[in-house]
Amino acid sequence: MSHHAEPEALAGVTIRPMHETDAAQVLDIYQTGLDAGNASFETTAPTWHTFDTAKLRLHRHVAVDTSTGQVIGWVAASAVSDRCVYAGVVEHSVYVHPDHHGRGVGIALLNALIQSTETEGVWTIQSGIFPENTASLRLHEKAGFRVVGTRRHLGRHYDRWRDVVLIERRSTITGV
Repeated sequence: MSHHAEPEALAGVTIRPMHETDAAQVLDIYQTGLDAGNASFETTAPTWHTFDTAKLRLHRHVAVDTSTGQVIGWVAASAVSDRCVYAGVVEHSVYVHPDHHGRGVGIALLNALIQSTETEGVWTIQSGIFPENTASLRLHEKAGFRVVGTRRHLGRHYDRWRDVVLIERRSTITGV
């Protein structure tokens, strides 16, 4: 197993690949984020099987609090299409437990994702964020994402239409 440097040193936090043994904690953080109301159109976290099937194995990372061993955040990516022209485009999600917001966990997770995707030749990481989720928009801007545009009334969430800000980060090393 090759050892690589942590994407960003963060006091008291280790970023490592996500394992099946993290499933309960990952899904719990996911549900906590969904319950807050501005994370996703989803309202219920999937089963581990559904999550595991949808997420690319090389691009799943967790943040672990080194003092407690608890998973405090995660990032994962999915292929956006099985068409070969989209082989280098992934869509990601990043969630940090609310007790650990503001510690730099989100940026460390995004940096791990950027590192793993660039290693594999991914040229675009994209996501959709509710415009009300200003903390996430700021975090992604800090990680080199740009706003592509706002998709108006993209879907209904708890009986109201929601806009979605489409963001992307183009690789700086894949040369496209």
